Amino acid sequence: MSMATRATRALDAAGVAYRLHPYDYEAGVAVGKGLQAAAALGLAPDRVLKTLMAWVDARAVCAVIPSDRQLQPKALAAACGGKAARMMEAAEAERRSGYKVGGVSPFGQQRPVPVWFERDALAAASVWINAGQRGLLLEIAPADALRVLQASSAAISR
Repeated sequence: MSMATRATRALDAAGVAYRLHPYDYEAGVAVGKGLQAAAALGLAPDRVLKTLMAWVDARAVCAVIPSDRQLQPKALAAACGGKAARMMEAAEAERRSGYKVGGVSPFGQQRPVPVWFERDALAAASVWINAGQRGLLLEIAPADALRVLQASSAAISR
């Protein structure tokens, strides 16, 4: 597995410190990919963040939330100043981000969109986020992730 992805190259270019953590990705498992990654790496599920692509009204956005939570569309829409939010279909998420589902990262997306983090996820010293390919997470300080992505935070999950 190559450890260089668009996500890691974007972080390298920004001078941001991170650590890579490969794990055995299993396609077709019943549990969510973030929960699978947390279990494989022995991490608490709330420290492993999943990257979700969504629509708020007609605008594409990226939501980054703990893997043991569910996105709240109304909360995401309100945070973005919109009326309604819905998840993006997998094929559209792959086209927009340039990553395969199960490997979507908020970093280095092919067509960057506004990024929103779950506020509760930002209290830890570090979080694990997909590094741009299946079976590879990166560990990063939440403040660095927010800064590099010019992201916002709000209560968008439960």
